[in-house]
Amino acid sequence: MSDPSRPGHPAPAEPSAAAVRRWRQYLADERAEAAVYRDLATHRSGEEQQILLALADAEGRHEAHWLALLGERAGRPRRADLRTRVLGFLARRFGSVFVLALAQRAEARSPYDADADATAAMAADERIHEEVVRGLAARGRNRLSGTFRAAVFGANDGLVSNLSLVLGVSASGVATSYVLLTGLAGLLAGALSMGAGEYVSVRSQRELLEASTPDPQARTALPHLDLDANELALVYRARGMEPEEAEEHAAEVLGRPVPDVADAPAVAPPDDVDEHEAIGTGLGAAVSSFCFFASGAVIPVLPYLLGLSGLTAVVVAAVLVGATLLATGAAVGLLSGASPLRRGLRQLAIGYGAAGATYLLGLLLGTGAV
Repeated sequence: MSDPSRPGHPAPAEPSAAAVRRWRQYLADERAEAAVYRDLATHRSGEEQQILLALADAEGRHEAHWLALLGERAGRPRRADLRTRVLGFLARRFGSVFVLALAQRAEARSPYDADADATAAMAADERIHEEVVRGLAARGRNRLSGTFRAAVFGANDGLVSNLSLVLGVSASGVATSYVLLTGLAGLLAGALSMGAGEYVSVRSQRELLEASTPDPQARTALPHLDLDANELALVYRARGMEPEEAEEHAAEVLGRPVPDVADAPAVAPPDDVDEHEAIGTGLGAAVSSFCFFASGAVIPVLPYLLGLSGLTAVVVAAVLVGATLLATGAAVGLLSGASPLRRGLRQLAIGYGAAGATYLLGLLLGTGAV
């Protein structure tokens, strides 16, 4: 069989054993990927569900291609590769944005571009599927972006800053009780600082938005406006309308029996803000930041709370923090569609770099003090 869309790459009349194995693996993967999209669709409704089911149908077309090539050689169904099986497991149980991010990476790694037995249409499908899944994942990323950013930033700040503090003080040679006290003080001071800063930040942002919201009392001035001067047009021009459009709109509003101001504001009032982009309350943001920072900052202190001391406590604290940094970095990588391992290692290098510099400084200061 040959693919007319890929001249110069005819399939052999009698495929080799290696080709049959490859085709059977593609067949298993396509079936598994279709199942993933169907499972994800069970966690969605409306348009998102329809899109996911359409992706499953597309994978079914690819499945039919490999079935046609294999014919009687299809044999018993093979297991999909480990990556696709893990993706299916997560899709059946969670259906979260992280699963969509993994599906996006899976589509990006399609081998069809380099395989002469896959049609050009199939290779193009996989590239487009990546963009479709990226779009679906973007909705979830937007919903999570604020909370996830605060969680990652707060937890990592607590991890790195308190590990650096604990290692630096420990390296200076002071007693274990002082190291523990320093770690607990750093945890409390950092968490309170994060909470207070987030409270002020959110309150300030809300106040800025409220200052930009149209005043509903302005409508009482409409009946008394000079129709020739038409000051209302200035309101709409200030909100971003072109002069002619503002004049027409103002004339329309003033010509109504019951005039109404701010009927098409350029700046939406708080009630029209998308629920996923809402700022939230200052108190809620402060409590969240406090908890996120504290959850990270307590990890370097755990060995000392458990009675460890000296180099043993330092090593255990560094290992615990390193594992947590890898986990948070991998989570960021999954959410962003990047390599989880690369993001985890980057997070680990940054955290260990800061802690290592502080530890060396503690050694120098401790030696000097002696």
